[in-house]
Amino acid sequence: MAYMTDRKRVTGLGAAHSGTHHFWTMTVTSVALLLLTPFFLAIVGPLLGAPHEEVVASLGRPIPALVVAAFLVVGMHHFRLGVTVLIEDYVRGLSRKIWIIAMTIVSYGLAAAGLVALAQIAL
Repeated sequence: MAYMTDRKRVTGLGAAHSGTHHFWTMTVTSVALLLLTPFFLAIVGPLLGAPHEEVVASLGRPIPALVVAAFLVVGMHHFRLGVTVLIEDYVRGLSRKIWIIAMTIVSYGLAAAGLVALAQIAL
């Protein structure tokens, strides 16, 4: 006979054994985006339609570059998590795995490309 509490019996259970982790990751990235979005818009908004030199000068400063980089990384991670849920809900079979892998590659590829572009602008 095992002496386990009800909570101990259900911890870690569920269809994929990772639902709570996924929920908290989505929640944390949502809050991070909620905080980063106004700063991102305040930095990038005035640069829309600005001359190239002004954009390079603005994004060449450390704080705006860090805010844009954080927004890009957190946004693409949140996108990957969200699109994975969407695919899991609506796609079945082997194509589900293919789409999840493809969208993971796309999201991390976009994040990497954005960071490289930002680094080239900032440096």
